[in-house]
Amino acid sequence: MTKSRPSGFTLIELLIVVVIIGILAAIAIPKFSNTKGQAFLAAMRSDLRNLATAEEGYYYSNNSYSNNLSQLNFITSTGVTISVPEATAGGWSATATHSSLGAEMCTVYFGTATALAPSTLEGRITCN
Repeated sequence: MTKSRPSGFTLIELLIVVVIIGILAAIAIPKFSNTKGQAFLAAMRSDLRNLATAEEGYYYSNNSYSNNLSQLNFITSTGVTISVPEATAGGWSATATHSSLGAEMCTVYFGTATALAPSTLEGRITCN
């Protein structure tokens, strides 16, 4: 009579699988976190580009720029906060922050408005 081996996995085989999954997770989680940060930066840049379009549309109708987002009919992306500290007939400047990025900020200015750090070139969205 032959002795049959019971089917199933041994404890060693299960431990090896758990270790391999742990190593893969340790590699993947930081890369995923970095990708989320890049997506938040992209949302801030996109909102500033859309704000520029809204400001130019407002200027066409009123011969002046506005720092009131509701006058521009402008709605930001989720988590993004836009501030327009200066808006005159000659130009405007704006900053964008994201609630998940902390001190990370993007800025842009146009015309005679004061350049906000880190912006150095008119019309170019710059993030720190």
